This record gives sequence, C-alpha cells and structure tokens, in this order.
Amino acid sequence: MPPGLPDLPVLDALPAVLTALAEHGSAILVAPPGAGKTTLAPLVLRREPWLADQRIVMLEPRRLATRAAAQRMASLLGERVGDTVGYQTRDERHIGPDTRIEVVTEGVLPRRLQHDPTLEGYGLVIFDEVHERNLPTDVGLALLLDARATLRPDLRVLAMSATPDTK
Repeated sequence: MPPGLPDLPVLDALPAVLTALAEHGSAILVAPPGAGKTTLAPLVLRREPWLADQRIVMLEPRRLATRAAAQRMASLLGERVGDTVGYQTRDERHIGPDTRIEVVTEGVLPRRLQHDPTLEGYGLVIFDEVHERNLPTDVGLALLLDARATLRPDLRVLAMSATPDTK
C-alpha cells in the first residue's frame, strides 16, 4: 500500500478488491463506517496498472459528502482540491487538468453517460454508500452496466457499502 496513508482497516481488504477488479472487472467492498473506504480505496486504486492514465469517478449520495471526501483525499496527498483529487456537484466544479479522482454527486454520472456513453478517459466507477439507493444512483448504475456490456467491457465498477445487506 502507498506510504503516508493512514493505517485503517480497509487496507486489509483492498488486496482482494484489487484482484477482483483486475480479474472480473467488478467488486463489492463492505466495511464498517470509519474503515477508510471512501478516502483510501480511490487513493490506492489510482496506482493500479490497469488504470494507466485513466481517471476514477466516485459517486457520493450528498453534496456535503462529495466535498468532504475530495477535501480529505487531497489533504492526505498534501495537495489542494482540483489537483489529483477534485469534485463536482450540480452547482460546483473543482476539477483540474491533472485530476485523476473525481468525486461527484449521484446526478452527475447519468448526465455524463448520456453525453458520453463510453466514459472515455475513465477506467473505474465507484459507487460509494451504495446501500443508500435512490433513482439517480440506480439510473447511473443501469446506464453504466449497459455501457460495460456493449461499449466498454474494460470499464471497472466498485460498489462500496457500510452495511452487509448489499442486495
């Protein structure tokens, strides 16, 4: 695991997640609140060879969570939001040319997929707090799975949840 990151419980689960994503293209990560899913998983995953120069987009259920996740990850890297880690909500966009991890609210992904069904330039989509299901998340997941099946079989998907009931 990359040096300088806090030693949180999710680090023990990430090798299995990395293997599943590399071999199958999708994975589910279940860990309790505070385990580091939201902040550490994207930071570790961005260094995977199968991502190369592609970006990660991570969906959060609320604007506050979107901003907080981006700020925390940028802080762990010693950077400003908009450098390696950025975020986008309906009303705000803090994403720069070097951004590799984009944290977005749930409504952003369906709009992106409608404009660019291949999600060109992206290698991984993370659905955080996937147990908090709602219409934008379900539509985004349906559009994404359709794109994977027909246009981008190389696009990987990670669902993360704090509850073990991930049906």
